[in-house]
This record gives sequence, structure tokens and C-alpha cells, in this order.
Amino acid sequence: MDEPTWVSRMALPLSIASLLYLVSYSWLVIADLVGPPRTAALVLIVVTWVFFIVDYLVRLTLADDRWRWFRKHPGALAFALLPVLRLVLLLDRLTQLPGLRRTRGAALRTRIAVYGGGAVVVLVYIASLSVLEAERHAPGADIVDFGVALWWSCVTVTTTGFGDYVPVTLPGRAVAVGLMFGGIILSGIITATLASWILERASRGHDDEEPATRGQARAIMARIDGLGRPADPQEPDATHG
Repeated sequence: MDEPTWVSRMALPLSIASLLYLVSYSWLVIADLVGPPRTAALVLIVVTWVFFIVDYLVRLTLADDRWRWFRKHPGALAFALLPVLRLVLLLDRLTQLPGLRRTRGAALRTRIAVYGGGAVVVLVYIASLSVLEAERHAPGADIVDFGVALWWSCVTVTTTGFGDYVPVTLPGRAVAVGLMFGGIILSGIITATLASWILERASRGHDDEEPATRGQARAIMARIDGLGRPADPQEPDATHG
């Protein structure tokens, strides 16, 4: 079996596993489980997580050039480390709606917008669960319910930083650091996408003023070279039938 075949066969099982991971983790944290229910939720979380790690290792093993595959597939590693991110791929249908893919640039911006928006939602939700789990029973903590945790995540990911709620534990602060960096990265992606859209809108109807790319220049030079090259004497003369 090759790597593409494995990916095709595992697409649905991995999506289901990702959903199970999210449901189990949500149940564990929001319900503040104890005893056997907590153990059951933890077992399900670990099993689905191991499933993603095994998938990553199998894909790496099946790759022809493993180091090159490792460098070319950072998303697969992200899914292995945080399985719930795979749910963002379910938004692929939204990128194929009619009218959203008129040009290659528009198609790319649509994918970035859809996946970026999905990543923001997942990031905020998971950060809310993580900070709540870390802070809920800590002395002096004020992030003690999911509503407050969700508000704190939204404020933090936008780098607004009202400071009305502050994590007091080391794991909670680690979540805050990751959320802030994630917010900065996503803000940069959104800004770049918006700038690309503005430039394309501004250049419509002014194709003559656009600079040629290097690929276009090479193609033109190749045609010029072909025109100046002497004809092959073995080729039949079109004028003589």
C-alpha cells in the first residue's frame, strides 16, 4: 500500500476520531467529571490521540523520501499533536461553492478564509477548555466556568487583553501564550488575504499595466528563440504537400 491510498482510506475514520476526541474532551472539562466517567473520557481521549499518532507514523513510513515528506506535511504533524484540528478539513465543501473560485487567486483566498475561520473557532474553543481545566480548582483563580473561559479566549486571541480575567497557574499561562501567538499568526494571514483581494480588485481592467512574471518572460524568449532557429532539413516542407 502506498501513502496516497492510506490517506484516502483513513480520511473518514480520522474525521470520526477527531469528533470523538472533541466530544470526550468537552464532556470531561465542562461536566468536571470525577470517578469512572472521568476515566472513561480520558481513555477515549488517549485512544483517539494514539490513533492519530499511528496514522502519522504510518504515512511517514510509507513515504518514498521520509525527510522530504516530513518537511512537506506540517499539517499532518499538527493533526497528530492536536487531533481536533482535523475537523477544519470538513469545511472543504464551503470552498467549492459556485462563484467563489473564479480565478486561482480567488480560490486560494477562499480556502485561506474558510480554513482560517475554522481554525480560529477550533483554537478558541480548545483554549477555553484547556484553561478551564487548568484553572478551575486553583487557589485564587477567577476562570472557573466555561462562559468566562470562552470570554477570556476571545479576548486573548484578538490580543485585546482587557485583563479582567487572568490565569494564575503555569498550564493556564502556557495556554495564554499559545493563544496569543496563534492570534498573531491568524491576524497576519487575514491581513495578507485582504491585501491580496484589494490588489486584485484594483488591477481589474488594467492588465496592460501589470508586470510580467519571470515564467511569462521565459516563455516569450523561448518562442523568439524558436523563430530564429533554422528549420530541420529532415522535416517535410509544408509547401510541397
